[in-house]
Amino acid sequence: MSPDAAAFDLYRDGAFFDERQCGALLAELRVAPAAAATVYGRGQAGAVDERVRKVARLAPSPETVARVTQRLHDARDAVAAHFGVALTTCEDPQFLRYREGDFFVAHQDGNTGMLLSDTEQSRKISVVIFLSHQSETPRPGTHGGGALVFTEWRPGHKSGRYSLSAEAGMLVAFTADTTHEVMPVAWGDRYSIVSWYA
Repeated sequence: MSPDAAAFDLYRDGAFFDERQCGALLAELRVAPAAAATVYGRGQAGAVDERVRKVARLAPSPETVARVTQRLHDARDAVAAHFGVALTTCEDPQFLRYREGDFFVAHQDGNTGMLLSDTEQSRKISVVIFLSHQSETPRPGTHGGGALVFTEWRPGHKSGRYSLSAEAGMLVAFTADTTHEVMPVAWGDRYSIVSWYA
């Protein structure tokens, strides 16, 4: 892990999904219904704001949602042990597709005292599962840009910035009050799944 990465307590599982599982998920997500993903502000209802979050939220089959949710439940104890916290539930996963120019500005997912949504206030751990590879050069099934970037700026914490490239099948988890962003995608489609443990 690089010195910059040391500022962040990241949990990683490089083989959360294998190549076959990623392929099956991608095949379904490429044809799944899509809608613009929402962001949350002062109210309970989300709203589309493409100045903040420009990405499509996909709707795979209920069976796929159930399988991914079960896999997240199976990983809960290992994630909880890494962070030294008790975790009981996870939110329904969101299946996302970032296309060229799509991004999500720097934000925290919850547990900060800054968010008013009850759901976000109860979040302890954020999870991202990458389904496609990030690459420097265009190749089939890859995307350019779209790195997951962590930034620490709070007083009393070790400051730093760390850019994590997507590797298909990798899960990364971090505390929900960690500042992170998705950089703009340069080309290709970036597929991922996000969820939160409480």
